[in-house]
Amino acid sequence: MSTTTPAIPPTDARGDFSFPEKHAFDAGYGLTEATIDYICDAKGEPDWLRDFRKRALAKFRDMPQPLHWAPQEIAALDFDQIRYYLAQGTPARKNWDDVPDDVKRTFERLGVPEQERAFLAGVDAQYDSETAYKNMREELAKKGVIFVNPTEGLSAYESIFRPWFGKVIPVGDNKYAALNHAAFSGGSFIYVPKGVKLAQPLQAYFRINSESMGQFERTLIIADEGAELMYMEGCTAPKYDTATLHSGVVELVALPGAKIQYVTVQNWATNVYNLVIQRGLAMRDAEIRWIDCNIGSGVTMKYPAVILQGERARGEVVSISIARDGQLQDTGARMIHAASGTTSNIVAKSISIGHGRASYRGEVRVQPGATGCRNHTECDALLLHAESRTDTYPAITVHGDSAAVQHEASVSQVDEEMLFYMQQRGLTRAQAMSLAVNGFINDLVNEFPMEYSVELRRLIDMEMEDSIG
Repeated sequence: MSTTTPAIPPTDARGDFSFPEKHAFDAGYGLTEATIDYICDAKGEPDWLRDFRKRALAKFRDMPQPLHWAPQEIAALDFDQIRYYLAQGTPARKNWDDVPDDVKRTFERLGVPEQERAFLAGVDAQYDSETAYKNMREELAKKGVIFVNPTEGLSAYESIFRPWFGKVIPVGDNKYAALNHAAFSGGSFIYVPKGVKLAQPLQAYFRINSESMGQFERTLIIADEGAELMYMEGCTAPKYDTATLHSGVVELVALPGAKIQYVTVQNWATNVYNLVIQRGLAMRDAEIRWIDCNIGSGVTMKYPAVILQGERARGEVVSISIARDGQLQDTGARMIHAASGTTSNIVAKSISIGHGRASYRGEVRVQPGATGCRNHTECDALLLHAESRTDTYPAITVHGDSAAVQHEASVSQVDEEMLFYMQQRGLTRAQAMSLAVNGFINDLVNEFPMEYSVELRRLIDMEMEDSIG
């Protein structure tokens, strides 16, 4: 295993930098039909996609904020003060030396090239609205694996991409789904053919460089029958005084017997609204696992979901969230049992520091006619200060009497006697707090790939140092 520094979201101290803007394309502020035309012209998109985007824009305008299933704080976002498309006007490079210098310096500072050489099968590096660098190992291409951005997916692989595009998360699902359908740019399209099992992960890095930027990447991953893959993503942005919006959509399709693992570590700056929709569709005997860590952003709204569509399908969400002063981490999971014999597991742990607020918002639903379904949900919260806050909003709906659904929840505070004991052994209070926090989430951190778990522990240590001093 490589010992190079993992190229995942750094702490604010490492991620809070930017370079002067050098955009060939700038759609300006606000989202209108003229903005859509500008994006379509810049990307050279067909007329059907232009019409599709404009229909999505109309839905976005008409739909209310989804405050019945989201934090109230998202209502403060002013969509007219967001820039919806910024690009340097150069195609994604496959040779690192060909990447524009400022973009190259950004990702080198985040450790991207070292990580690619060390253990990744492919990399996508997005800078503002478009992919700047994308590469995949040649042997995977020979096996029929596709790893491109959505623009290329729609043009070069339309017969594979288009039938699933917007099917797992339709345009009318909610206001932010409609927003992404209207303004999406960048992201990943991955297709793994039948029976192909990727031994090494694919990874994407999403970087916002510009002020008042809106990033709307679109990711669609299709694992054909019996295929297996792991996909990892990391996110960073510099801190500005104005709001930044990240509103991505992720659709996963696991066909019969396929397995998909989707790993996220987001560490956006605290001026970022991180409003993401992630949903997977698991067919017969398929498995989808979301492994999710939220450390950054001012407001996070993210509830990875699995629709268990086929018999014996399996879904799992493992999540960690850390909320410090000025942060609201509203995270959770959704499991929809639509077929018999399906199983799901949700394990969520949150840590609130200072005036930070962490919320768990979850849904487990067993549909009519689905028998023999099983779910276990466990959500635990740790409060580090008297001002810290946590909330739990579970929703459980079970049709029929053959399902087994369990929900466990706990809230605890750090034991002051334990901290005192550790400090008497020579540790600082921050070090003692880090040990307590790492013990609380240790079992979940071990679910992350080794490169991530090592870095996560380092990030937690720095969070304790920053919050305690």
